[in-house]
Amino acid sequence: MRAHAVNAPRASWVQGGLIRLAPLLLVLLVWQMAGDRFDAKTLPRPSIILGLLWRELTMGDLLWHVGMTLRRVTLSFSVALVLGVALGVAMGIWKKLDQALDTFLIIGLNIPALVVIVLSYIWFGLTEQAAILAVTLNKIPMVAISLREGARALDRSLIQVARVYQLSRFDTFVKVILPQLLPYLFGAIRNGLSVIWKIVLVVELLGCSNGVGFQIGSYFHFFDIAGVLAYTIAFTTIIFSVEVLLLRPAERHLLGWRA
Repeated sequence: MRAHAVNAPRASWVQGGLIRLAPLLLVLLVWQMAGDRFDAKTLPRPSIILGLLWRELTMGDLLWHVGMTLRRVTLSFSVALVLGVALGVAMGIWKKLDQALDTFLIIGLNIPALVVIVLSYIWFGLTEQAAILAVTLNKIPMVAISLREGARALDRSLIQVARVYQLSRFDTFVKVILPQLLPYLFGAIRNGLSVIWKIVLVVELLGCSNGVGFQIGSYFHFFDIAGVLAYTIAFTTIIFSVEVLLLRPAERHLLGWRA
């Protein structure tokens, strides 16, 4: 009976994965079969793209360029997450601070990412620090506005209960405030990652000598569609793996109490 209960979620997870993969595999199959109707240089078959991807993986610099991109994503996202969470929670708690910084937050949300990238490169040069700074500045407002709404939605009565039971400030934050902020935090992380990947690729395209964005730009100059799609598939696979293997399990574990 217990083994059946353990295997049921696993079977459900496998079934859900197959349902998600089936449409993708069907598209790839149709694409492969209809490949002879398209110019190979304009829209190469999946087999050609995967072959190039395998050669880049085994004999090329795929891992090096992907590693450099992931390094930039990790550094910029970590800094933006810490600063954005602190700023958003502070603005949600203190109304006067929210009023003072709201205009800057709106500007940060709406100014084009390309403008921030270009200005960073002009002011600080085509350096690694300028690239990370540009990505970080683009991301902070997105995190801040999500956590600000979370701080505004805090159940004040629970905080009053914590005071009645004389919980320390640390325990109050960990046991009362943080669980209420976690849904907003995961929303900010998921939304931020979906945006930050794209910003990093633009940063690399404009001012870096390595990374996935740089490689896509190089293939673009030679109109090599297979190369562009190969690196796109490699990077998309990593993004999908982060979502499935890290974010979703962490979200189920930390937010299981909501069920």
